[in-house]
Amino acid sequence: MIKAIAFLQSALCISIMLLSGFNTIAQINPIKFEEYDLPNGLHVILHKDQSAPNVAVVVHYRVGARDEDPARTGFAHFFEHLMFEATDSYQRASLDKYIQSAGGELNAYTSFDETVYHFEVPSNEIRLPLWIEASRMRTLHVDTIGVETQRGVVKEERKGRYDNSPYGNWFELMFKNLFSSGMYSWTPIGSAQHIDIATIDEFKQFYNNFYQPNNATLVISGDIEAKQVKGFVQEYFGKLPKGNQPVRSNVALKDSPAKLYTETVEDNKAQLPGVFIGYRGAKIGEKDAYALSMLMDIVNAGESSRLYQRLVDKDQIAVQASGGFQSLQNAGMIYLVGIVAPGKSVDDVKKAVDEEVEKVIKDGVTDAEFIKAKNIAEVRFIEGKKNALEKARSLAKYHTYFGKASMINTEIKDFMSITKDDLKRVAQKYLNQNQRAILTYMPKQTK
Repeated sequence: MIKAIAFLQSALCISIMLLSGFNTIAQINPIKFEEYDLPNGLHVILHKDQSAPNVAVVVHYRVGARDEDPARTGFAHFFEHLMFEATDSYQRASLDKYIQSAGGELNAYTSFDETVYHFEVPSNEIRLPLWIEASRMRTLHVDTIGVETQRGVVKEERKGRYDNSPYGNWFELMFKNLFSSGMYSWTPIGSAQHIDIATIDEFKQFYNNFYQPNNATLVISGDIEAKQVKGFVQEYFGKLPKGNQPVRSNVALKDSPAKLYTETVEDNKAQLPGVFIGYRGAKIGEKDAYALSMLMDIVNAGESSRLYQRLVDKDQIAVQASGGFQSLQNAGMIYLVGIVAPGKSVDDVKKAVDEEVEKVIKDGVTDAEFIKAKNIAEVRFIEGKKNALEKARSLAKYHTYFGKASMINTEIKDFMSITKDDLKRVAQKYLNQNQRAILTYMPKQTK
């Protein structure tokens, strides 16, 4: 409770300083860590945090959708599921039982650039997730039983999240058209058809290509003793052989779209028309990416954003107005969304969105908006480092993407270096009405 109160007080102090107009960075105790490499290439990061008697273990593999063969999309996401099958050390359907019996939790996620597995367990159970991760890193059973089981699971996930949801395929269509047959033109969920026709040998090849110690970062964060944990890491991971350098997709990142793309989608799941507008953006770590993140917080983050205030509150032409900025390793995507209110028109929503974008391009943002954006960036940075698992994921990300785990302490300076002029500049650079994709979803007409 004391730590929670201290954190809230810290966040409140930040808000007061920023809203008062001070351009300052809060004094945050740096996160200390130790890192080293095993002879097999596995990068290991250790962080001691005794605020709670638990440990987080993260294994971050450098493989995502962009590494796939365009004729075999969805493999990275498929392996997120397949890695919960049997290995030489344990039987299928046993991982959840092991972790739950130990009082822990486990999960995983896949993106365009990464696949990440994470555990949280009581500190006295630290050996368990290390044993599991080392076992499935090189002795996963890529066999008919596991593959066929997970084919069904992935297909059902796709149906639930994409095929049977209102506006379900907007994400796929947006990336397909913004990145036109180049890197990032397909999304992590992949094609159900590709997964259906893939062979066991193809899955084994993918596993042996990417699931190697020299293509991974291991982070252990929490109530640990470094010397002891190093011994466990050596015991479980040190015996794994170094793999060949992974062979990645040779699909290039194509230039930004040269023209406007529009498409109208008849959607029998949607009850109201929807407008989805996308632009290419900057890649992760670039100055423009920090500026775009702050700009999008002003334009479309929450009910105080420009889009929500204009479309929902003032004009009442939309029931929802939102959007965001997704920064990837080699590019980025900006998106704006408006769900049309009953009795209102798609054209009204498009016009209002364009007018708000043009205002930012022409006039930039106000002082109050700029202070708000910095406030959001700083509080978000602090909140993202408040427990063992979040710190472990951050350390893994910074090392994987930048080769500098130390950015866990310094990246906030990149946000704070952004100026009002930077926000106006990136609006002018990226929000080009002639180089974007507009998807209009219309409810299917019933006869």
